Amino acid sequence: MSVIKKCLFPAAGYGTRFLPATKAMPKEMLPIVTKPLIQYGVEEAMDAGITEIGIVTGRGKRAIEDYFDISYELEQEIAGSDKEELLNSTREIMDRCTFSYTRQVEMKGLGHAILVGETLIGREPFAVVLADDYCVTEGDGVLTQMVKLYEKYQCSIVAIEEGPMDETHKYSVIAGDLEADGVYRVHNMVEKPAPENAPSNLAIIGRYILSPDIFDVIRSTPPGKNGEMQITDALQIQAQQGNVIGYRFQGRRFDCGSVDGFIDATNYTYNAQSA
Repeated sequence: MSVIKKCLFPAAGYGTRFLPATKAMPKEMLPIVTKPLIQYGVEEAMDAGITEIGIVTGRGKRAIEDYFDISYELEQEIAGSDKEELLNSTREIMDRCTFSYTRQVEMKGLGHAILVGETLIGREPFAVVLADDYCVTEGDGVLTQMVKLYEKYQCSIVAIEEGPMDETHKYSVIAGDLEADGVYRVHNMVEKPAPENAPSNLAIIGRYILSPDIFDVIRSTPPGKNGEMQITDALQIQAQQGNVIGYRFQGRRFDCGSVDGFIDATNYTYNAQSA
């Protein structure tokens, strides 16, 4: 049994970089080949032994709830045909996982979205997946790797990757002391710094394991960049106490929040499935 039982998916954003498609379709439902982004994230959580899925939604996101549910009309239509097996992956998810939902009424940053999810999590450590970040690995999934680390360090963990210095303004960036291969004890975190102000080129991607006290820390942290509640600012407070690990995960990440990254992920996955 995984020590982490719950995973939170912040999914209330507007997906403006994919307009006009996202005018009526959640960006989390954009398909990489035949499966939506959020399904890949749920499967990654499930592979890590996490089966209690909490999703923070917003207006226009009903399709996510419908997706992880039975469609009686569709299943009756394809019953007995060779298309029936195409739903096997979603059936397995629904058999193994439970889903809970709550709404983020106002968009006030990732920290706020996570705080809204407190009602779904309670007082226990939990994972956070941003479905925009699509990760592929040859062995254990990224969350599986991070759960194993949590069992050792028992503190918040952020997945990081090395990126170009001229792109630090797109990400949260960490600095820390190397404790083991790919493992850093974080002492500084900055939300989307200009390259000249970046403490390193190690950028946080959309995979977190957070200790339960993070909710109280977020509540007591003043708004940061753009007047939003930044999870980076809350994690920085934990980092000052030595309670954040940065982990250079094994695998490849595609930024599917951008059109270029989404196309790259689609091509990669299609070629991998066709091989």
